Amino acid sequence: MKRKPTAEAMLVKMAGLCAGAEQCTADIRQKILKQGFASEEADKMIAYLRANKYLDDSRYARAYAVDKVRFSGWGKMKIRMGLRGKGMSDSMIAQALEYIQDKDYAEALEKAMLAKARSLDLNDIKDRQKLYRHLASRGFESHRIISAIRSLLNQSP
Repeated sequence: MKRKPTAEAMLVKMAGLCAGAEQCTADIRQKILKQGFASEEADKMIAYLRANKYLDDSRYARAYAVDKVRFSGWGKMKIRMGLRGKGMSDSMIAQALEYIQDKDYAEALEKAMLAKARSLDLNDIKDRQKLYRHLASRGFESHRIISAIRSLLNQSP
């Protein structure tokens, strides 16, 4: 059976984790509680991490939004749901989404669309619907999807 670390050891571990990569309060709380600490102890550790700038949910939300577009090719709707799942407020989510560059967002949509379109016959309505559903599942907004598909169809010989 694993021994429960001391509060100081756990705090050092969490500070190191936060220093290495952005973390959110919900994830840190879960890690602390999983080690057997009481909720009050977790609150104290989180307060310390916030006070010393190791933990900042708005900074995490911005990094999450930008990284999910750049590296995962997600749309804003999927990012919004991901952040909501991490316990972020709607205002914090809105601010984070503003950090996404229009150029990066358009590139992510185009890349996802072209990757899926290679395996489809866009002259077939069912395949266009598949492409639409695929992009919607990636979290892109309907109006952007429709515009991108129209643009793609106009480019086709």
